[in-house]
Amino acid sequence: MSLWLVVAGVVVLAIMGAPLFTIIGALALYLFSSSQIDTSAVIIELYRIADSPPLIAIPLFTFAGYVLAESKAPQRLVRLAQALFGWVPGGLAIVVLAVCAFFTAFTGASGVTIVALGGLLLPMLLKESYPERFSLGLVTASGSIGLLFPPSLPIIVYGLVSGVSIDQLFVAGIVPGVVLVLILAIYSVRVGIAARVPRIRFELKNIREAVREAAWEIPLPVIIVWGIYGGIITATEAAAVTAFYVFVIEVLIHRDLKIFTDVPRVMRESMLLVGAILAILGVALGLTNYLVDAQVPQRLFEFVQAHVSNQVTFLLILNGFLIIVGMMMDIFSACFVVVPLILPIAQAFHVNPVHLGIIFLTNLEIGYLTPPVGLNLFLSSLRFGKPMLEVTRSVLLFIVLELAALALITYVPEISLFLVQAVGVQ
Repeated sequence: MSLWLVVAGVVVLAIMGAPLFTIIGALALYLFSSSQIDTSAVIIELYRIADSPPLIAIPLFTFAGYVLAESKAPQRLVRLAQALFGWVPGGLAIVVLAVCAFFTAFTGASGVTIVALGGLLLPMLLKESYPERFSLGLVTASGSIGLLFPPSLPIIVYGLVSGVSIDQLFVAGIVPGVVLVLILAIYSVRVGIAARVPRIRFELKNIREAVREAAWEIPLPVIIVWGIYGGIITATEAAAVTAFYVFVIEVLIHRDLKIFTDVPRVMRESMLLVGAILAILGVALGLTNYLVDAQVPQRLFEFVQAHVSNQVTFLLILNGFLIIVGMMMDIFSACFVVVPLILPIAQAFHVNPVHLGIIFLTNLEIGYLTPPVGLNLFLSSLRFGKPMLEVTRSVLLFIVLELAALALITYVPEISLFLVQAVGVQ
């Protein structure tokens, strides 16, 4: 069977809606079989990575994120953020950015943020007289805004695949993530002023009440950031502490979830995401093994070296390529399949692997929004009952702003690396 026929079959399967992991697995099995290599090679790499301690962090952080999203924590955090920032022009829009970034960081899946929080946040924006197109675009764009913040699952997966320290990646993502949020926040302030959105009066009484309500959720980022960067706990240990802490406060203290009905359901739903990640991991690493054995990265490097003469041009081409990847693949599949191919090429152009990770994740954030097939466009259209064209129009300016942030992050590596060097995380 010719390779072109196989490729055509893969394309047909993708168009018909076959799960991505089945397509990757079928391609890997064919390539190994055609090379007369035992097809057990597809799964061997999964055994190796299963022994990796950071892998344990994925189900623990996922469970914690889903528990938070299913509880009343979003409402408590929204009230807190409103009390703190409601007096600022565009304050509610800034609240949306902050809350969505928080929940995306914990769930690791932007779609969960849009589906779980969209029904709460979009009506609030419209009620406060924000323009409808801006409100829809903001909630859609905010769905992936937190992927650079710890304990983001894509950061953990990138670290597993690339061999880069996950603790360093957690530190490196903080400042670029803040830059991205700040650029969108500045635009939100401008819209708030132009639309003459009413502000919430700044009152210490409101802040005290909001802090009292969210008192148990407030320490969460502190536990993770201070614990990991203070050298007290590793990323894996932080995942265990976070999962236990979230379970205690949302189930036993606030009692937002019932232990015998809600918790098993949340566990099942969260582990579906984990199962999908592991399924993709198994087949994608097998395919990666073949690509490495066939010297595909070396050939790609030789091709790039023949046509690209400097780092600036390479990074520009890389950004365009990764945005396309972000449109076509989910972020976990992209990590498993694409990172092993681009990592050696980027290192040859003297791109720091930690910096590359931040560039990679920022591009895929934007890819989620990029028409015509960005995943978040479809999710937002379904969640809010809006035509795809309307959702696409609403996010165009947000894409431009995120591209501006991407340019800064890409060409000023100190944004990603200076905190890593300052903290001295290994």
